[in-house]
Amino acid sequence: MSRRTSEDIQSQIDQLKNLKKEVVAKEKAQARKERTRRLIQRGAILEQYLFEPEKLTNEQISEIVKYAFNTPYVKEYIRGIR
Repeated sequence: MSRRTSEDIQSQIDQLKNLKKEVVAKEKAQARKERTRRLIQRGAILEQYLFEPEKLTNEQISEIVKYAFNTPYVKEYIRGIR
């Protein structure tokens, strides 16, 4: 039976640390992809309700969304879907 040395154990620890870094990096990349997809989908949903959205600036769209979400009806609706 071979004995494990402290160097063997340290090497294994280093390998596991590297594996952990790879897994964490993949999880972050997946989360970014999911967020990007969600933002694109929701942006498309918003655009379908805007008249000539290509003529509006981001600031104008932001103002429209702020106005819409600050109406009592929408606030109540959102409270009801949580």
